[in-house]
Amino acid sequence: MPPFDLGRVITEWGLDPVPLVLTVWAAGLYLVGVRALHRRGDAWPLGRTVMFVGVGMGLFYVATSSGLAAYDTTLLSVHMVQHMVLSMLVPLALALGAPVTLALRTLPPGPRRWLLAVLHSRVAQVLSFPPLTLLLYVISPWALYFSGWYAASLDSAYVHEMMHVHLVAVGALFFWPLVGVDPLPGRVGYPFRMMLAVLTLPFHAFLGVTIMGQETLLGGAHYTALRERAGYSWLPDALDDQHLAGGILWASGDLIGLVLFGVLFVQWVRSSMREAEREDRRLDRLEAREQSSQR
Repeated sequence: MPPFDLGRVITEWGLDPVPLVLTVWAAGLYLVGVRALHRRGDAWPLGRTVMFVGVGMGLFYVATSSGLAAYDTTLLSVHMVQHMVLSMLVPLALALGAPVTLALRTLPPGPRRWLLAVLHSRVAQVLSFPPLTLLLYVISPWALYFSGWYAASLDSAYVHEMMHVHLVAVGALFFWPLVGVDPLPGRVGYPFRMMLAVLTLPFHAFLGVTIMGQETLLGGAHYTALRERAGYSWLPDALDDQHLAGGILWASGDLIGLVLFGVLFVQWVRSSMREAEREDRRLDRLEAREQSSQR
């Protein structure tokens, strides 16, 4: 592997089958749904399409097929960038794309009933229960880095790909009921959503600081062996790279957490404005009825 720099993120592309198939199918089905709506004269917000296809699936493919993927088993710091994209940015964008709402508006009656049955199932209610999704979101990276799971992902391509899928899935379970506009169970009021968003900030900071303070290498056998191979003399000290990875987790977690906080705040304001408009219309109707009865 040549030395890593930002240019390698753009030039070192691969064609891994799993991310390619997932990206093509997810983005393709979404665009088919949007086209079906437009054909029958219904509107679909362009911003949702951009968030799901461009940002969500686009970032998923970049994280799993670009130079980030080429170097994610070579440098822990590069893997950590990939981790944050997959666990936070991708699920956040996919949730804002409202794919479930799009599916409910475009599917035939039979599949639509199946989807509604899934949404109202006990499993969906449990998996969207906010305290549980927060717990899964918090525990998942600790289990990844402080068990044998991360080392296994460095030695097995299958485990490595499943780790990517897991990061997106756990992130989706957390973000979808929080910021998504789809009709999902587990929805709570905006004050509680804001509190959940705030709770993610110290979690990322604590995990990042813990990794920065570690003197034991994560995936130590793999990274030590890598530095003994010909052509890898450019690699930085493994502990220094691990400390950098912890700093990336800390800083990016706080930054994306603030973005999440901002998204929720905007949604809360818009929801309050819509509620105020509905209340104004209700009061106007009551006033009109009173005037009509007085006549």
